Amino acid sequence: MTIFHAFFLGLVQGLGEFLPISSSGHLIVVPWLLGWPDQSLAFDVALHVGTLIAVVYAFLGEWLTLLRGGIAALRSGKPLQTPEGRLIAQLVVASIPGAVTGLLLEHWADTTFRSPALVGTTMMVMGALLFVADRRARTALGSTPLVPQVSHRDALLIGCAQALAIIPGVSRSGATISMGLLLGYERPEAARFSFLLATPITFGAALKKVPKLFPMADPYPVLVGMTVSAIVGLLSIRLLLAYVRTRDYKPFVYYRFAFGLLTFAVLAMR
Repeated sequence: MTIFHAFFLGLVQGLGEFLPISSSGHLIVVPWLLGWPDQSLAFDVALHVGTLIAVVYAFLGEWLTLLRGGIAALRSGKPLQTPEGRLIAQLVVASIPGAVTGLLLEHWADTTFRSPALVGTTMMVMGALLFVADRRARTALGSTPLVPQVSHRDALLIGCAQALAIIPGVSRSGATISMGLLLGYERPEAARFSFLLATPITFGAALKKVPKLFPMADPYPVLVGMTVSAIVGLLSIRLLLAYVRTRDYKPFVYYRFAFGLLTFAVLAMR
């Protein structure tokens, strides 16, 4: 892999992981469209480590607030009586479906699911779902709270939506944000909970696969891709959180349909 390929795929990962357009789908289809060889699993892991760094850095203040509040709640003997304690519990509950699905379908995700036709289909199906969810979204009435208020039932439903992201083209952020909107949350609120939920699931996946990072013949493309995905991922988080305060998700819906149609057009020509 060349440095240019690594830079470009790091850019794709950084944008696709947090914008509702699917990083996994793009990492499959973009090299296929450009005629590049498939990148190694180790490289994909490195890109996800980069976006993990981005989301941890972006929400470090929130996580410190949650941890302090959670520890105080545990010491009081009432761990679910504070907003921080409840949100930690909800993030744990919401992470379970994705963790279980990842373990059960890991082999399929690395083989059968890596199909441009499947990506093209899921890009458009999830685009339609995002369109419907966005039309039901409530308009933000004030500033988004530092600790989102999500019920345990809703946390589980958002977690089930996140589990679908093992299928390339679904988009982890797109699925969780869409479910949040369908459940009646405001756009900034749904996005913030989605990004907080990204931390444990991405950390778990990276931790499980990080040993695959070490047998690398040339570490420089991997380091370039990881660095670019971290920087672009951080910018994507800040961009989306600022964007959805006053705007809707329709541009991402249109993009998903265009990308899906392009994929099928190239499949037909080839």
